[in-house]
Amino acid sequence: MEDLKRIALLVSFTLFLSCFQVQSQPAIQAAFAKSYEAEQAGNYTKAIAELKPVYRADNYFGNIRLGWLYYLDKQNSISIQYYNTAISLKPYAIEARFGCVKPLSALGSWDKVKEQYVQILKIDPQNTVANYWLGVIYYNRKDFMNASKLFEKVVNLYPLDYDSIIMLAWTKLNLGALADAKVLFNHALIIRPNDSSALSGLNKLK
Repeated sequence: MEDLKRIALLVSFTLFLSCFQVQSQPAIQAAFAKSYEAEQAGNYTKAIAELKPVYRADNYFGNIRLGWLYYLDKQNSISIQYYNTAISLKPYAIEARFGCVKPLSALGSWDKVKEQYVQILKIDPQNTVANYWLGVIYYNRKDFMNASKLFEKVVNLYPLDYDSIIMLAWTKLNLGALADAKVLFNHALIIRPNDSSALSGLNKLK
């Protein structure tokens, strides 16, 4: 008998939660709509304030949204906190990690930016955005071997992507792979005739 009472209470509580969620949906939708309007008007403080009454820490969407708005409002440390909460809620989603890269970059936290790209590539090894920008980080740190591997992956996927081709060309030049660099600089000139970066690279090969 006691078990039946517990089951009845559990069912009643579940129904209550379901009703609450259904009833709260219009309020949530209205809050997000007002937040979008405020964002479009450039009023990020108001856009944030519109969401706070309906915010729940266990809601992925809300954390993503606030992470973005705090970034726009140049409150980067707070933005990172919301993005990290979103990441903890959905660790295999990459959009929150890409979002987190923005405030981390604004703060110059390049090691943490690098870690986000590494984690993204563990989830999605062929992701061209993460491969390219992680390659740029390695290039800027003069780790040309690792940069080359990442740029090559992007170029193999997108042979007409100028940015990846020119970065791979300079990387090959720095590695001393001069024949490869020459081919790539010339390829870049086909995509962008008279490109100054490609011409500068070819001049260094003379």
